[in-house]
Amino acid sequence: MSDTPFRIGLLGHGTVGRAVAELLPARAEAIAAITGLRPEITGVLTTRSGDFDEVVGGADLIVEVMGGLDPARQYVLAAIRAGKHVVTANKQLLSQHGDELWREAREHGVQLRFEAAVAGVVPVIRVLQETLAGAHVERISGIVNGTTNFILSQMAATGASYADALAEAQELGYAETDPTDDVTGRDAAAKMAILARLAFDTPVHIDQVSCEGIEAITPEDLQYAHDLDLGLKLIGTAERVPAGIAVSVHPAFLYSGHPLASVSGPFNAVTIESADITEITLSGPGAGGPQTASAILGDIVSAMIPPASTPEPRESLEVVADIESSFYLHLEVADRPGVLAQVAQLLGLQGASVRSVVQKGLGDNARLVMVVHPLLESRFYAAVELIAGLDFVRSKPRAIRVIEEEYQ
Repeated sequence: MSDTPFRIGLLGHGTVGRAVAELLPARAEAIAAITGLRPEITGVLTTRSGDFDEVVGGADLIVEVMGGLDPARQYVLAAIRAGKHVVTANKQLLSQHGDELWREAREHGVQLRFEAAVAGVVPVIRVLQETLAGAHVERISGIVNGTTNFILSQMAATGASYADALAEAQELGYAETDPTDDVTGRDAAAKMAILARLAFDTPVHIDQVSCEGIEAITPEDLQYAHDLDLGLKLIGTAERVPAGIAVSVHPAFLYSGHPLASVSGPFNAVTIESADITEITLSGPGAGGPQTASAILGDIVSAMIPPASTPEPRESLEVVADIESSFYLHLEVADRPGVLAQVAQLLGLQGASVRSVVQKGLGDNARLVMVVHPLLESRFYAAVELIAGLDFVRSKPRAIRVIEEEYQ
């Protein structure tokens, strides 16, 4: 058994940092048997203690679990330029400055590993970088935020309001005190920017990701979804389109045959589609200190067995926002003759055809819910704007995307 040390500097000692500090010694002997090197933490930097230069100077590899952009970006760049491998779980850092960091890592001959930045313990980064490196990926769809998936699962199962389901998620530790990044979709958008960069070999910044959260979802939407045999998830999608690629995060209804439809609670799942492989789905816990620490430990082991790197992008694909989708449309209307015909006429003028319709209630409390077949989002929302102006429509229409694909 080798006693040659492999020195690790830890930047951050919160929930994930403490979990890494606990897991590493417990697995050190097994890692030494695999790599011939025994990992050990030789320095820790927190907001209150430690010296960055000393931590970096005494390490072979730096683990960054501080979060945020500053000073994390400066620290990671400094560590790379000092010739140290870096493992990070910082999705915001990578989604905004990833190509700068990967370029610096290539220039300085070190590894930048980031499995824990997306989908927790689900090994989607490694699968894209290594297992499917030879595949031509066409689309990635994922539930990549456990907080929102738990909230929507509770709303569907119990009929709870969004506010009550969020409060429960906070009580159980699935949601932060300030859940803004999660519920607005920005957390998922950062992860999809990273996945799109790897899948399509082209730079993608978080600001290029179309993003919509779950704050406006109501129990009524989920009840109608049940009536239409649909389930509701916050879905991140990155896909090739004729003009380039499209990357988005938004609530979407799924039919029961979709591989993501049954993923509930705080779990994450990612479906990768390619003509070479058809489709594979990876799923597992998407958050939590021990789970994230496990993904970080896997990256540490990978960095101890070089070489591996994120190559310079070979493509420069346009990121497209206006793509085709099916939609669920919820209208509160006065129940009188001709309502459905007028709505269908305005949809038809924009090229939309109706797949299914449910009507509930009578008189001034009628509700009309329909699913329309795919059309360009811009054309659908143009129709919705016209429908909103009809005199029998009593409140702002609500629209949610529908993913029609089902897999056997």
